[in-house]
Parts: sequence; structure tokens; C-alpha cells
Amino acid sequence: MADQNDRRLQPESLMMSYGYKPELSEGAVKCPIFQTSTFVFRSAEEGKAFFELAYGLREQTEQEELGLIYSRLNNPDLEILENRLTLWDGAEAAAVFESGMSAISTALMTFLDPGDLLVFSNPVYGGTDHFIKHVLTRFGIQVLGFRPGEELDGTLERQLAAHPQAHRLGMIYLETPANPTNALIDIARLRALADAYATPERRPRVAVDNTYLGPVWQHPLQHGADLVLYSATKYIGGHSDVIAGACLGSAADIKAIKDLRTFLGNMAGPWTGWLLLRSLETLKLRMSRQVENARQVAAFLARHPRVASVHYLGLIDGSDPQQQAIYEAQCLAPGAMVSFEIRGGEKEAFAFLNRLKMIKLAVSLGSTESLAEHPATMTHAGVHPEERLSYGVTDNLIRLSVGVEHIDDLLWDIGQALQG
Repeated sequence: MADQNDRRLQPESLMMSYGYKPELSEGAVKCPIFQTSTFVFRSAEEGKAFFELAYGLREQTEQEELGLIYSRLNNPDLEILENRLTLWDGAEAAAVFESGMSAISTALMTFLDPGDLLVFSNPVYGGTDHFIKHVLTRFGIQVLGFRPGEELDGTLERQLAAHPQAHRLGMIYLETPANPTNALIDIARLRALADAYATPERRPRVAVDNTYLGPVWQHPLQHGADLVLYSATKYIGGHSDVIAGACLGSAADIKAIKDLRTFLGNMAGPWTGWLLLRSLETLKLRMSRQVENARQVAAFLARHPRVASVHYLGLIDGSDPQQQAIYEAQCLAPGAMVSFEIRGGEKEAFAFLNRLKMIKLAVSLGSTESLAEHPATMTHAGVHPEERLSYGVTDNLIRLSVGVEHIDDLLWDIGQALQG
């Protein structure tokens, strides 16, 4: 939280103005869209100084700021957006990308070299799963997956100790809650495991994909993570009209990520930045309403005779003490992602999805409208069938992203689709 006129304002208040100076934009209340590829230098000496900082040719002085050069390096819309994104997570810095996968892939490639070992949780989003197993491995990076709970019972610790590349542990990558099962992973426990393999020359990073709970309901940096990643397409964007990603962390780590971003050229454009600035103003309002709706949807599904089981953080209780303990330590609210197993198999799951009238049959999540999809044949279709089943991504599993519609209409639509 930042200081403004000696009062520490809350993030939802600062989302309206933080990082933006109207006097630099003709007094406009809202940040304009800086639709330009390049920026004019006041002098050749200034241009030289800007490039020296941009390419790390010298250290930045305390009074010096990196000026605007070229929109592949920096742009006012992105700079203001990145400043505001840091507020929820309490991060030192942020980098915005043209997609969530751009953020994930750039962060992984920044801190992993050939011969390194990446430890990662399962399940993860299907695109992440493919990148880890089929792209990173092409560059000589070895990977070791684990399942929720194995970080607690010693299984992962033993597997890592036995791995021939354990001494080259470069990163532990987590997705918690997991997509689409809502399984939770203990971030602090993985921080301790990573630290056990740290050397004076290198400290393994812990990176957390926080897309499912968004920057409002979970703050991984507070639990020991080095990097927090988002598909900003989801809750941060929140309107199904923009594709974007973000990575937050220390100033040093984000500088390294931005250095690679510059040469990969996968930064977000000014329109994307402007749309996300707009969306941040209503982020907590939207997510609060979505949680209210999701609680009632999950309770309705849990009571329905055609539903075999429901996976929702708001339904965790003493029957699963490990998950309950992690939830109470890490999460501020249960979020709005609900998955459930309908009685039957793929046929019954498809019949439910095809009967929905108001809820949209589409992938993605976190938007104002409610969305439903079939993970086994859609978002996680590329995961090996045996692995997918072992993670709980079954043929009768349905994933719901609960929106902001009237709760009576949501329950009516789900109810009629279940009844057939």
C-alpha cells in the first residue's frame, strides 16, 4: 500500500490513479493510449544515457530514471500498469506480457540453463504442461513433476535427493490452486526445500502461477515465492476482451526477465496496457461478487443427486486437514473456480454442457460472464491420458468459472442442465 498525503491508501483506491500524473498528459483524468512505436529524445546525450541504462552498460544513479525509448522496451501505458500491479502482491516490480504463456515461458527461460532441473507441480494448465515437458526439455533442461501432498509427506524430498541433477536445481514451479482440481500446495514448504539446495553462487527460484485466485485472494510472495505469475487475461482483465500475462517479484529478478522480454519481443502493447488499467479499477468488486456466487453454486452442486463430488476451496473442511491447513495459511477467500464430477462419464458431462442456456460453453476463466468447459478434452487435452486421470482430471469432470450474474439465474441454469 502506498502513501498518499500521509494516509496509506488501500490497493482498490490506488487502482484509480497510482503511477499516473495527469499533468504530463494534458490533465486527462485517465491515462491516454500511447499508440506510438518510438519516442523523441531531447538531445543526443539523453538518448545515449537512456540506452546505457536499457542495455545495462552502467548502473543507474539514484536521481536517474530510464526514459522512454521505444515501445518494445517501455511505454507509458505499460509502465503505469506495471506499477499498479505491484500493489496487490506487495511486489517490488512487475513485467507485463502479451499472454500468460509469454509470462510463464519468459520467466522459466530467464532462470533456467541447459543441465538445470525444474521441479513442478501437477496438474498445471495444459499449455504450461506442454511447454515444460516438450519445449524446455529440448533445451537440455530436466524436469521432475510432483503431486499435491508429496511436498508434505517427504515423497518429493526423497525424489529430488535421488535425482542426478539435484545439484542443478534451478526453479520450483507451482500452480496453486491447481487447474482444474483446485488442489492446494504449500508454498512455504517448497521455499524451504528450494533453500536446502541453495549455494553461495545460486538460489533456486520459487515461482507460483496465481491465476486461479488472482492478486486479491492469495499473495504468494508473502509465503516465500520469488515470482508470481498471472494469465492477466483472466481475473485481472476480467472481460474476455484481452490476452495478457504478468510476472511480479523483486526488482532484480524482474529486470532480468524484462531484459529477455526485450529480445523475445513479447511485451504487451499499449492497447492491452490501457484495457488492463481500466479493468484493475473494478478487480476487487468483480472478484468479491464472483466469490459470493461461487459459494452458492458449490453448495448447490454438493447437494444435487446427479453430482458425485465437488472441488471448491470453500468446501474444504476437517476431513482433509492438510488442504485445510494450507488454505487457512495461504488464501484470503475461496475464489470463484468450481469443478465437479457429474455422475456418469464423458457422455453425461457433454450432455450437461450442451444443455446450458445462459452459462457459456468456452475455455478461459475469471471473466464477468460464467463459463463452463470439459478439461479432459479441452484445456488439458494435451496431457497424457494416464497422467491426466492420475491427477483427477477425469472424463466426467466439469470446470465452472463463476461470473457476476444474478445467483438465481446461475442456479436455475445449472439445475435445468443437470436435470436434462
